[in-house]
Amino acid sequence: MSAEAARAAELLTQLSNPARLRAFAELVRRGKQGSTIAEMAFHLDVAKPEAGDACGRLAALGLATGTGDGVFRAKPEALREAAQALVATQPITPLLGEYPQLRSFFAHGRLTGLPPTLSERHQQLAELLARFLAVEGVLTEDEVNQRIAVLTDDVAAVRRMLVDTGWLERDRAGTSYGAGRIFAA
Repeated sequence: MSAEAARAAELLTQLSNPARLRAFAELVRRGKQGSTIAEMAFHLDVAKPEAGDACGRLAALGLATGTGDGVFRAKPEALREAAQALVATQPITPLLGEYPQLRSFFAHGRLTGLPPTLSERHQQLAELLARFLAVEGVLTEDEVNQRIAVLTDDVAAVRRMLVDTGWLERDRAGTSYGAGRIFAA
């Protein structure tokens, strides 16, 4: 597991504790004003030690800040940063940098939709996916499917798109695939 994935997993694990989740939600609700441990205990209807423990753990995780005057404030941007760091580790992310117009078809490193068949973006997405697959030589259908499955749940649609756009060639039996086109330099 990467450091980014471990960080995201730790944040989610800690927020899965109901007391911490409620404390974080209360801090977010209170915004810049923040909350003292006494106020937190009152709003959450818990004992001060429990509220203090929740706020302390949130601060240790970087999800809250504590000040010298005893006020805690939420840092929800820590969740966004963890998500962005995790997305940056996805195998498609470097290629998406070369195709920024296609970012809307991806969420968190996964292909979530396909553009209309006759559109320019359909062709661009096919090229991006062909670059991602990096087919050299002959692959079985299962090998192609495994590579595509890293990006999407709709493996058949993507495989069909790659064949239809000429980036992937299928043998007559439909069991082997090879690169259909050469990338422009």
